[in-house]
Amino acid sequence: MAVQDRFGELEGGTVAAAVTLTIFVSLFPALLVGTAIVGFLAQGKVGLANDVISKLGLTGTAAQTMRDAIQSAQHSRRAASIVGFAGLAWSSLGVVLAIQRGVDKAWQVKRGGIKDRGVAALWLLGTGALLLASMGLTGVIVAVLPGWAAPVAVVPTIAVNVAVFWFTFAVLGTQKVGWRPLLPGALAAGIGLQALTIAGAYLVPRAVANSSALYGSLGVVFAILAWLFIFGRLLVYASILNVVLYERKRGTVTVEVEAPRIPGEVPVGADRGGVVVTAPGR
Repeated sequence: MAVQDRFGELEGGTVAAAVTLTIFVSLFPALLVGTAIVGFLAQGKVGLANDVISKLGLTGTAAQTMRDAIQSAQHSRRAASIVGFAGLAWSSLGVVLAIQRGVDKAWQVKRGGIKDRGVAALWLLGTGALLLASMGLTGVIVAVLPGWAAPVAVVPTIAVNVAVFWFTFAVLGTQKVGWRPLLPGALAAGIGLQALTIAGAYLVPRAVANSSALYGSLGVVFAILAWLFIFGRLLVYASILNVVLYERKRGTVTVEVEAPRIPGEVPVGADRGGVVVTAPGR
């Protein structure tokens, strides 16, 4: 309840929405890169479109949309690769800065400037290495384990998720409090992301297929936005959890807050978000 109250005071929903929107916008250059890759692959494989449609379980309008997209990718693969990679590099840094803002909001601090771009690049490299290691390790485990023990592969995935969030809180966060106080939020976010991923693997394809038949491409957008919206809130909640637990051990400080002078009202306090509480003047 303390985390939920703090989430409301800091307007965590607005911060999470900003993270969601930034990631969503970055999907456009990512789609261009994906288009270029699919275009080069489709150039040498005639049945690629049918394979993709079959794997995703698409039918009707969704299947035809995917088939047209792959066909168009073959013609625009060169231009899409140039524009896509340039846009993806720039938008990726924007995503990192939005995530950093989500982490810093919980600690009630703010940082800006060219230095953030360097930290963002460092975070991208570190996170990319962790994710590549995760995919390789999971592939090895799945190949070695018998079929009935395949769910065990979830364990290293969760471990990498926790490591990524722990690394994120420590590197992107402006407030340096050490690594140990950041572990509870990393555990909560890592497990939560795995649950969200598993749910998304079952729900998102069904939502895409059903909504595409009813709403066309707009249904796909709604399904992706819903997943990203939950991810954004998960990030902010996890960071706030770290702060609440940290304050219980280390305490808090009280600072003055400047606010406009309103005739006839007397300020009596302010919350974490800087919202001033007033009382009628005598």
